[in-house]
Amino acid sequence: MISLKVHGESHPQSRVEQFAKDEVSIGRVAGNDLVLANTTVSSHHARIYRSNGSWMVADQESTNGTFLNGERVGGPASLSDGDEIAVGEFRIRVDLGQEARAPEPAGEAEPAHADDAAVREIRQKIHKRLIEFLDLRWVDLSKLGEDQIRSQARGAIENILREMAWEIPKGLNRDRLIQEVLDEALGLGPLEDLLADDDVSEIMVNRFDQIYIERKGKLVLSDKKFTSNRAVLGAIERIVAPIGRRIDESSPMVDARLKDGSRVNAIVPPLALKGPSITIRKFNKTPLTADDLVRFGAMTRGMANFLKLCVELRQNIVVSGGTGSGKTTLLNMLSSFIPGDERIVTAEDSAELKLQQEHVVSLETRPPNLEGTGAVTIRDLVRNSLRMRPDRIVVGECRAGEALDMLQAMNTGHDGSMTTLHANSPRDALARMETLVLMAGMDLPVRAIREQMASAVNIILQQTRFSDGSRKVTSISEVTGLDGDQIQVQEIFYFKQDGYDAKGKVVGRHVPTGYIPRFYEQLRQRGLAADLTIFRSEEAS
Repeated sequence: MISLKVHGESHPQSRVEQFAKDEVSIGRVAGNDLVLANTTVSSHHARIYRSNGSWMVADQESTNGTFLNGERVGGPASLSDGDEIAVGEFRIRVDLGQEARAPEPAGEAEPAHADDAAVREIRQKIHKRLIEFLDLRWVDLSKLGEDQIRSQARGAIENILREMAWEIPKGLNRDRLIQEVLDEALGLGPLEDLLADDDVSEIMVNRFDQIYIERKGKLVLSDKKFTSNRAVLGAIERIVAPIGRRIDESSPMVDARLKDGSRVNAIVPPLALKGPSITIRKFNKTPLTADDLVRFGAMTRGMANFLKLCVELRQNIVVSGGTGSGKTTLLNMLSSFIPGDERIVTAEDSAELKLQQEHVVSLETRPPNLEGTGAVTIRDLVRNSLRMRPDRIVVGECRAGEALDMLQAMNTGHDGSMTTLHANSPRDALARMETLVLMAGMDLPVRAIREQMASAVNIILQQTRFSDGSRKVTSISEVTGLDGDQIQVQEIFYFKQDGYDAKGKVVGRHVPTGYIPRFYEQLRQRGLAADLTIFRSEEAS
C-alpha cells in the first residue's frame, strides 16, 4: 500500500489518499486514480508504479512536466519514503511506510459520512458555487418547474464535484453529499430528512450547527447540521416566501406553515443572539383517532366512549394543557365525533385541525402587513363565524379577548363548541379563562364573567405531557354551576400515577371517581339508554 498526501497552492487543505494497488495514475480528468482538477495538470499527467519491489514515478508526456524533489523527471525515477512529487500546482508527499501497517479502523469507518467540520466545509464550498450558478442562470431557470430546476442544479453539483475531486475525502458518500447540497440550496437542508421521519414530532434549530428534535416524546440532539447561518436564513426565506411574508432585521419574527400543514416559528438576529432559530411542530399526515389514543394509553375505552357521547349531546368542551401536551391532537379527535350533517366553523392562528366532515369552513388569522395594518385576529374570526350560521364553532386556542366571544357563542345557541387553552389543571383553566375574558376590555364584573363561564362550559379535559414523553388525559371534569362566587367543578375521571418503571416510563392507570355527570342523569330521566358502568370505581385500567 502507498499513501499520498496531496497539497495544492490554491487549495490549502491537504488530503491523504491510500492505494492498495501496484499502479496509481495521476491526471486532471475522471478515470485517473488520483484526480487533480486544475488546468496546470494534464489529462494524464504521471503514474506511480511498483517494479521489482521498488516504487517508481514516470511522466506521461505532460505539458508542464513532473518533478521529483525539485528535479524534472525524464524517465522512470525511483521513489523513497518522504519524497515530494510536483504535478502542476500540486505537491504530493510519498509515504511508503503504509506498506508495513494495516489500515487503521478509523479509515474503515470514514465512508459513514460523519458530519464533521471538514465535510461541512466541503458542503459549504459546493453550496456557494451552486448558488453562484443558480444566480447566473436565474432568468432561464425562472421559466422551469421545480423538478427541472432540481435536475439542473444536480447536474451543476456533479460538475462542481468533478472540479473539486482532489478535495473530496476518499470514501465519502457522493450521492448523499449531492442530496444534502441540493436540499440546502433548494429545500430546507438537513430538515428535509427530519420532516420525512414519522417518529420526529418537533424540530428545534437553536443555531446552524445545533438541531434538537422530539422523537417519540423525548428531546434529543440530532446529528444534522446546517453549513452556516446564511443557510438557515435561506431555509426560513423559502418557508415564508410562498405565503407572502418576509423576515429580516426590521421584521425578525414570523409564524408560517409548511405545505403539509406543519407549524413553523422563526426568529432571526438581532433578537436571536446565537443566529437564526426555527421551531417546527410537525403535522400528522393522518389525524389520531380515539382508538389510537386508547392504544397509546392516553385514555381508556370507557373515557373515549364518554367523550364521544359528550360531543354527540352537544356539551361545550374546553381542552386544557401545557405547551406540547397534545391539546390540538385531542381537539382534533373530539371534532371527529361531530355528526356529518352539522355545519362546523373552525378558527385558528395556524391551521392544524384536520376535520374529516364535509360541511366545514376553516378560518385562519392574518398577521399585520409591513405598515402594521390589516391584521385579522382570532377574535375577529370568532365574531365573524357567528354570522356564518354555524352549528358548532371550534377555536384552535383561546389566548386573549376571544374567550369572551367564545363564551357568548356557547351561551347563544352554539352548543357543542370546543376550544383549548394553556393551563395546568381544570381549576387553573377556569381562572385563566376568566383572565382572558378580562383582556377583552369590556370591564365586566367578575361575578358576571363567572356566571357566563358556569353556564357555558360543560366539560374540561386536562392533557399532560409526562417526563418520559408520554401524553395522557389526566382529568375529565364537569362544571356543575356557581356556588356563591366560586365555580364548582366535579372530577369524573383522573389518572392515578403509581411511579416509574425500570426504564423511566410512567406507571399508572385511569380511574373513575364514581361521580355521574348531570347530563347522564337527564338521559336516564328521559328514558334514553345510558351506560353507567364506566363510572364505577372498580373500572380501572
